Amino acid sequence: MVLSTAGLPGWLDPVVHAVETVQPRQLSRFLPPEDGAGRQSAVLILFGEGERGPELLLMERATSLRSHAGQPAFPGGALDPEDGDPATDGPLRAALREAQEETGLDPRGVQLFGVLPKLYIPVSGFVVTPVLGWWREPTPVGVVDPAETARVFTVPVADLTDPANRATAVHPRGHSGPAFLVESALVWGFTAGIIDRLLHYAKWERPWDRDKQVPLDWRA
Repeated sequence: MVLSTAGLPGWLDPVVHAVETVQPRQLSRFLPPEDGAGRQSAVLILFGEGERGPELLLMERATSLRSHAGQPAFPGGALDPEDGDPATDGPLRAALREAQEETGLDPRGVQLFGVLPKLYIPVSGFVVTPVLGWWREPTPVGVVDPAETARVFTVPVADLTDPANRATAVHPRGHSGPAFLVESALVWGFTAGIIDRLLHYAKWERPWDRDKQVPLDWRA
């Protein structure tokens, strides 16, 4: 599989620049263990163009899942052996395959254009490669398996950058991080952290009230 920036819409240029220049520690303090531990996985950060301009594809995980239940997230999951080498194009195949399995997305309409540094989710032990794509030829998406996915939806970037929709999520254990209140969902955790950093380094971020807090449920 190949990555290509050819023919991307001009509004994606700041994202391409951010992907090409960002360093791992600029994205997260949680980086993959040096001993190679962790389960290799990938997520698809898919940019499309909707009625209100640029948008991102998200899904809400089923409440019955063992990890990250009920959370809005990028489509994605663990690499399978048939995806190939985790160090090369394995994450690209995994991101598209998981997106197809979870949302019904037709991967033939997606142009992959970038990969962010691998990150780590300590609570689940996943080593995650964020793969970025342009939804060149949009196709219908929706819930494929209700046991995995509660809903599939798109969020306009304009809503993600709107200061009124931004907050700091505070976990009962004390840690906090960025959050977005969009499409009747609270996006927080790993997904919100990636969106927050992409908006920042693409220079799309608008000043927002970091003192505005949203408490998370103790089960989160």
